[in-house]
Amino acid sequence: MKFVDEAFIDIAAGDGGNGCVSFRHEKYKEFGGPDGGDGGRGGHVFAVADPNLNTLVDFRFSRRHEARRGQHGMGSDMFGAAGDDITLKMPVGTIISDVETGEVLFELLTPGEVTIIAKGGDGGFGNLRFKSAINRAPRQKTPGWAGERKSLKLELKVLADVGLLGMPNAGKSTLISAVSNARPRIADYPFTTLHPNLGVVRVGPEQSFVIADLPGLIEGASEGAGLGHQFLRHLQRTRLLLHVVDLAPFDDTDPVAQAKAIVGELKKYDPALYEKPRWLVLNKLDMIPVEERAAKVKDFVKRLRFKGPVFEISALTREGCETLVQSVYQHVKAQQVAEQPPAEIDPRFA
Repeated sequence: MKFVDEAFIDIAAGDGGNGCVSFRHEKYKEFGGPDGGDGGRGGHVFAVADPNLNTLVDFRFSRRHEARRGQHGMGSDMFGAAGDDITLKMPVGTIISDVETGEVLFELLTPGEVTIIAKGGDGGFGNLRFKSAINRAPRQKTPGWAGERKSLKLELKVLADVGLLGMPNAGKSTLISAVSNARPRIADYPFTTLHPNLGVVRVGPEQSFVIADLPGLIEGASEGAGLGHQFLRHLQRTRLLLHVVDLAPFDDTDPVAQAKAIVGELKKYDPALYEKPRWLVLNKLDMIPVEERAAKVKDFVKRLRFKGPVFEISALTREGCETLVQSVYQHVKAQQVAEQPPAEIDPRFA
């Protein structure tokens, strides 16, 4: 299935039904009085975060969504029925914003979360509502109110704890398949990954984190070159970035220059993304002779002037992967604890 992380839709909640003007007509009953009922409420438009969805592709083929209008009021004190609501299923992590203003209206961050994105109009009043001691035969009624109509932009940002970034063919897909349940496409040519892949890394019983593999970046990605720029938004919700570097490129490219280019693209795209915690993962050590590894790693880190944690791995043979996974889990867990609000203490036990 094609990965779609952006879509535009038009939604319309149902209009309220009109009120009714009616008078009671019964045999042998004179001056029966008003009995016109109110109109029914128009249908709402709901959005629900469905954990079984991972793209917005359905909204590419179905752009217009309308709820039913409310039924009109009728005589004999009968009120109109409410219009049927409609529910739009969206992936967890969807941002809903107004096309005209650009304002973010809703964010679906929790599986099963439900929100009203367009409210149906209230029903109009029938003449029964206007009856009083001085107005015993009212002929007033009101029409139903119009339902909300909106043009919306849907944008998906995947919810992952850890994001992988790096040049094409750096070994990101091999790494995510080695440490998680994800099975991305792997081949010996660049740009094998065409859309984000999510994997759950299980560290132990009830201990896990989510990792995301994105298409490889190239220089100029922040201006639109390559594929990776389309998916950089998915890194904005991560707690940690793992910068995967190929220490043994098949051509004469300089790994240091490639690593600096990736860092530069992050900074151009989003300074906040650039400031996120970022660890260096030096991959493909199995391609380097054992006696040369230490010197090559030391030279790379020195030339890159990297100050953060550095991990040496081989995603193919899984050498060093367990140490990396344990360290990442401890970091993610510490951040989750720090983000939790402090527990409120009952004053009776303070």
